[in-house]
Amino acid sequence: ECPSSSGKPNHADILLVNLQYVSEVEIINDRTETPPPLASLNVSKLANKARTEKEEKMSQAYAISAGVSLEGQQLFQTIHKTIKDCKWQEKNIVVMEEVVIAPPYQVENCKGKEGSALSHVRKIVEKHFRDVESQKVLQRSQAQQPQKDTSLSS
Repeated sequence: ECPSSSGKPNHADILLVNLQYVSEVEIINDRTETPPPLASLNVSKLANKARTEKEEKMSQAYAISAGVSLEGQQLFQTIHKTIKDCKWQEKNIVVMEEVVIAPPYQVENCKGKEGSALSHVRKIVEKHFRDVESQKVLQRSQAQQPQKDTSLSS
């Protein structure tokens, strides 16, 4: 049993292993006590999560095969975290069927009917690029720090 990665005390992570990829099993120690009963699983919830994950991976694969830039792929993922109704239309990102973001995926490339949807998407795009820039600045400053001498003297 693994503690929950969500941090919830009454939950545990469940790890599934595809036995088709297992070539050998070695018993480390044999238990004699009966294991506790397994918690019931919400199969439909698991199936929905698997379907959603598959759709997201297919969307990423489409973007790569369409030649979308890494910046565009990252922006798509950022938008998709907030707004699930987000898809690719060739190299354009279409959000809520109302906003289209064309390459090079900057705020000025957000087109759509003026209103709350367009305004909200523009704010997400602005924040995404602010976060990316601050991450670059942080990485540069860490790279420029002198390495501490970790050798031990005897």
